[in-house]
Amino acid sequence: MQRLGVYRESGHEHFNGSLVVPVFNLAGDVMEMYGRKITPNLREGTPNHLYLPGEHRGVWNEESLIASKDVILCEALIDALTFWCAGFRNVTASYGTNGFTADHRAAFEKHGTRRVYIAYDRDEAGDKAAAKLAVELIEMGIECYRVEFPKGMDANEYALKVTPAAKSLGVLLNRAAWMGKGLGKGQQPESRVAVPELVATGKEERTAKEKMLEEPEPIAAPKPAAAAAAPREPVLPLAAELAPVAPMPFAAPADVAVEMRGEDVLLRFGDREYRVRGLQKNLSGDILRVNLRVMGVNAYGDMALHVDTLELNAARPRMAFVKQAAAELGIKEEIVGRDVSKVLFKLEELRDEQIRQALAPKEPEIKLTEEERAAALELLRDPRLMERIVEDFARCGVVGEETNKLVGYLGAVSRHLEKPLAVIVQSSSASGKSSLMDAVLAFVPEEHRVQYSSMTGQSLFYMGDTDLQHKVLAIAEEAGAQRASYPLKLLQSEGEVSIASTGKDPVSGRHITHEYRVKGPVMIFLTTTSPDVDEELLNRCLVLSVNEDREQTQAIHRVQRESQTLDGLLLKRKRDAVLRLHRNAQRLLRPVQVVNDLAVGLSFPDSMTRMRRDHMKFLTLIRAIAFLHQWQREVKTATDEEGKPFEYIEAIEADVELAKKLIHDVLGRSLDDMQGQTRRLLLLVDEMVTAECKRQKIERAEYRFSRRDVRAFSAWSDSQLKTHLRRLEDLEYLIVHRGGRGQSFVYELFFEQPADESQPMLPGMEHGYDAKKSGLEGQKSGGGLGQVRGVSWSGASERSPVSMRLPVSFYGNDVKNTVQDEEEESPVVAMPSRPNGSMNGAGHAPVYASGYARGK
Repeated sequence: MQRLGVYRESGHEHFNGSLVVPVFNLAGDVMEMYGRKITPNLREGTPNHLYLPGEHRGVWNEESLIASKDVILCEALIDALTFWCAGFRNVTASYGTNGFTADHRAAFEKHGTRRVYIAYDRDEAGDKAAAKLAVELIEMGIECYRVEFPKGMDANEYALKVTPAAKSLGVLLNRAAWMGKGLGKGQQPESRVAVPELVATGKEERTAKEKMLEEPEPIAAPKPAAAAAAPREPVLPLAAELAPVAPMPFAAPADVAVEMRGEDVLLRFGDREYRVRGLQKNLSGDILRVNLRVMGVNAYGDMALHVDTLELNAARPRMAFVKQAAAELGIKEEIVGRDVSKVLFKLEELRDEQIRQALAPKEPEIKLTEEERAAALELLRDPRLMERIVEDFARCGVVGEETNKLVGYLGAVSRHLEKPLAVIVQSSSASGKSSLMDAVLAFVPEEHRVQYSSMTGQSLFYMGDTDLQHKVLAIAEEAGAQRASYPLKLLQSEGEVSIASTGKDPVSGRHITHEYRVKGPVMIFLTTTSPDVDEELLNRCLVLSVNEDREQTQAIHRVQRESQTLDGLLLKRKRDAVLRLHRNAQRLLRPVQVVNDLAVGLSFPDSMTRMRRDHMKFLTLIRAIAFLHQWQREVKTATDEEGKPFEYIEAIEADVELAKKLIHDVLGRSLDDMQGQTRRLLLLVDEMVTAECKRQKIERAEYRFSRRDVRAFSAWSDSQLKTHLRRLEDLEYLIVHRGGRGQSFVYELFFEQPADESQPMLPGMEHGYDAKKSGLEGQKSGGGLGQVRGVSWSGASERSPVSMRLPVSFYGNDVKNTVQDEEEESPVVAMPSRPNGSMNGAGHAPVYASGYARGK
C-alpha cells in the first residue's frame, strides 16, 4: 500500500479525511485515486484535492467516450460527478487545470470524440486552462465549447445554488460559447477563440423584447465568441444568460431522444422540456389527443411553462398551443412550432408501436427444454394416460371424485376444439366444489386459463378480440356471473359475442356507434351452491356434483391429517413437478381435426328436447378424449373441395367406451331436473322410511314423518332441509298431509329405490350391434333410433322409462290406507343417484318410483 501511495512513508493514510473516488480503466483495473477533503478545520496549507503520487493515469468514465461523441470535460472529479448526478452521463474530468494527460488525448482519439464541452471553473486559472486546452483539442480536429458558469463558480457550486440541477446545467450546456472547430490533422481550423481576460463592465438596461432568446440555425461560418483585440466580460446572472448559441447537441433532430417516466413521455429540445400524458389512451391511427406541457427558462432567467390538452392532429388547437407557449417562454413561435412538429412525429411513432403491441397476441411464448419436452411426450404417449391423470390428481391431494376429475380435465382439453364443453360444479357449501375446480385448473397452462371471482354484465364484451380464444374461462361462483349469464350462454353456443355501444368520437365530439367483439371458442368452468341456476345456462353445461357421502368426508380428513406428516410434506414438494409435467403436455397438443366414423353407429335418448344439446356433449366428449390421445394416433391427411390439405386423427372404440362410461355417470343424474343434493336427500329419506317401516312392520304408504324426523336422521341443517324438501314436494316425491296438532303437517314418501345397486345408466344409449338384442324379424338391431323404436329398450315408447314423467293412472282415489299393487306397477325412472365418485366403486342404483294404486 505504501508503494502504491495509499500509505505514506510515515505510516499515515494519504487520503485520511477525504472522499475517495477510484478511476477504472475499461478492463476494470484501478488506475488512479482521487481524494476530496471533507474534514473541517484543516491546517492552513492542507490541499483539498489529493491524487496518488506520480504521474496521473487513466480516464474517469471512459465508457462514456464509447457511448457518445459529445463529451463534457470538467476540471475535477467532484464537478464531473455533479453532472453525472444531474443525468448527464457523457462526462469525464481532467486532473486539475493542467491535468489533461496523454491518456485523455489517446482516449479521445481512440473513441472518435467530435465535440468537447470544457466545464472548467469560472476563475482566472480555469479560463486560461480552458483556452489553452481548446487550442490543443482544435488541432486534434475536435470542436470545442466553453461552459461559462457565473463568475467565481464551478459546476458543483452552481448546481447547488440553481436548482433543479438537471435544468440549470442543461441551460449552460445549451448556451455554451463556441471556441472553435478543428478540421482534422494537417489542416488549419476555421477559427480559434481566445477566452477574454476578466474585465469588469457596467450593466446595461435591455428591454424584454431585446432579451428574447432566439434559437439560431446550425452554424456554417462560426464567429468568435469575443474578439481578442477588445476583450470584455459580460455580466451573467445565475442562469447564465448569453447571446444565442448553437442548439443542444445531445439529441439529433432526426432521432428525438425520449425518456419514459411511468406513463409520461418526456422530450427535450435545448432548455425546453415537453411532457406528454395520456398517450396510452390513443389506440386509433387517426387520434392523438394528449395533455402536453412545455417548460423552460424565459428571458429573465425564470422557469416558465404552458400546459394544455389538445388533439395534435388538428391544426387549430396545435397552432393555439404554439402561440401561447411562445408567449409564456419568451421565444419565437417558429422555435416552438419546430419543437411541436418533432413531438408530433415522435408521438405518432410511439402510438403506432403501442397499437401494434395491443393487437399482437399477448400469450407468452413458452419454450420447453429437451428434458421437459421428452417427459411431456412420454406422458402423452403412455397407453395408461387416463389412469395416470387420475393418479396424478391423487398425488396432488384430490381425494376420490374420479369421474369429476376426468370430466373436468377433458373439459379443459376441449378448449382446443371448435365447440368446447362447459362444466358447472353444483354442490352444497364446503363440499369441495371450488377445490375441485382449482385442482383441474392447476393442470392447465397459465397462459391458457382466465380466472375471475365475478363478472359484470358488460365486462365480457370489452375483452380483446382474441383474449379468450381456446382458453378456459373460470368463474369461482356462478352467482358472481349472473349478470353475465346472457353473454356466457351466447359465447358457449355461438362461439362469439358482440355488442354495439354508443361513445363519443374524440376528434369530432359526436356520438358514434362502436362495435366490440369477443371471439371464442372458450371452455367455461363454473361452480355454484344455488339449486336455482339459470336453466338455459345449465343445459349447456355438464353438471358435476361433488361426492358428499360420509365415506368421502372421512377420506378427505385422512388426507388432511397425512399432509401434516413428513410424507405429506414431501408429497407437496412433488406437486409442482406433477403440475408442470401436465402443463407442458397440454402445451404440446397440436390443433388437429378429430374424425369420429363410429358416430353413425351410436344412439342416444330423444324423448326430451334438451337431449339435442346433451347428444352434442356426448360427441364432444368423445372428440376431447381422442384429441388428448393425438400423440398415440396416426395423423392422416385429407383434401377439401378447394384442394387444400388438412390433418386429422380418428376416434377409436376405446374413446367411445370411456365417453359412455363418463356420460352415463354425469348425464344419468341430470335428466330429471333434480339437483344432486336433492337426490341425495331423497335417498336418505327412502333409507329412513324403509328402516322405520321394517321396525314398525307397516306398509310404506302408512308411514308419516316430519321435517324434524328427517333432520334427526340426516343431520342436515334446517335451511338445507327446507330448500330440498320443497323441491321434492314440487317433483311430487313427497306428499304433504295435515298433521294432528294445529297447523303442523307431515310427509308421505311416494318413491321406492329398487334393490338393484347397478351403476347409473342413461337409458337409450347404444353403440354397435349385438346379436342378443331384438331386431326387426329376428335380425340385428339397426344403428338408428328409427329402426329400434318400440322394439329395443333404447326406444322412446309411450311407457318408456326415458319419459321421466309419472303416468296419469299413477294416482288413484285419495284414500287414507293404501296398499301396493304389484299387478299394475308402472316403474318410472327418477334418476341414478350416486354422487360422483370412483368409477370403479359401487354406487347407488338408478332411482325408480313405484306406483301405489289407491284402493280400498
